[in-house]
Amino acid sequence: MPLPPLVEPVATLTDAERARTARHLSLAGLGETGQRRLAAAHVAVVGAGGLGSPVVLALAAAGIGTLTIIDDDVVELSNLQRQVVHRREDAGSLKVDSAVRAAAALSDTLVRPVAERLTADNATALLADADLVIDGSDLFDTRVAVAAATEELGIPLVWGTVQEFDAQVTVFWSAPPAGHGPVVLSDLYPAGSVGALPTCAEVGVLGALCLQVGSLLALEAIKLVAGIGEPLLGRVLVIDGLRSRQTEVPLRGATAATKAAPPPQPRPITAVGPGALGDTLVIDVREAHEVANGMIPGAVHLPLAQLLADPAAVRGPVVIVCQTAVRSRRAAEALRDAGVEASILAGGMEAWTASTAVRTAEATA
Repeated sequence: MPLPPLVEPVATLTDAERARTARHLSLAGLGETGQRRLAAAHVAVVGAGGLGSPVVLALAAAGIGTLTIIDDDVVELSNLQRQVVHRREDAGSLKVDSAVRAAAALSDTLVRPVAERLTADNATALLADADLVIDGSDLFDTRVAVAAATEELGIPLVWGTVQEFDAQVTVFWSAPPAGHGPVVLSDLYPAGSVGALPTCAEVGVLGALCLQVGSLLALEAIKLVAGIGEPLLGRVLVIDGLRSRQTEVPLRGATAATKAAPPPQPRPITAVGPGALGDTLVIDVREAHEVANGMIPGAVHLPLAQLLADPAAVRGPVVIVCQTAVRSRRAAEALRDAGVEASILAGGMEAWTASTAVRTAEATA
């Protein structure tokens, strides 16, 4: 069901903007009034990475009046496979700076860079003057903070996530127009239901899928601002990139009486420091290209997918290690559920490498 337009239109478009957006002006259902609404809108984009990059390009090209881009990270070469607002020469620079340059090359959209990490403490202040928020962040804690702020402010949140070859896109809104029920993040992911998620650095992500999802996020924002089409409020679009399948899943807001009960608290996984390994067998669950750079002496290489396929085949006790202790926790939980005694190396190989460097420095001092 269509929703009312999110903003009132600006009075007029400049001649240059009319020429630049001519294909929008002739588009039935959008037209000049819709384009003037886009010019009046202020959209905040959280993250200038794999999802935020195509969002920024699409919305600047579409003629959104104001974009606020929030990201405190810097560009790395490994970002360029999917983060298309950045260039090789931007490596080491703030992502918001290259995002501003890319947007400015497309239109006269006013772009406000915020080189600050969004947290639960500052989210409401950072998003307060936006008409709509798009969440393209890569940490679930950040997503929770964004969702809480938009719920408090009563503004729509266009939300998407990509992991490996799969994606989800939806719209959350705690205070939608009359006739539409509120739907918020906790309706899709109840508090406590999401554990530690592997990062794209650990499991990878398909760059082309990020571009697809980013474009869909921008499309949802345009529909909401202009009041056209049927936004994904109350629906989750689930994308299987490998099979080119898109499935819609209905999502309803939970009433106070139907909210999920708190999940049972998981038994804690024991974490040991680099100096406490002793003679315990160490299993490295990283991928082959990662262990090529070095392993803990005496460790056995068993990629995570193989371990998860048959955790009962492992004989404990063992200490599991990965790069940052995210995958090792998943492995240890699977082993524990299979009755195998397992702990993890606190901090993963990053902690081991740092500890080894300290010991080497002390030995040579």
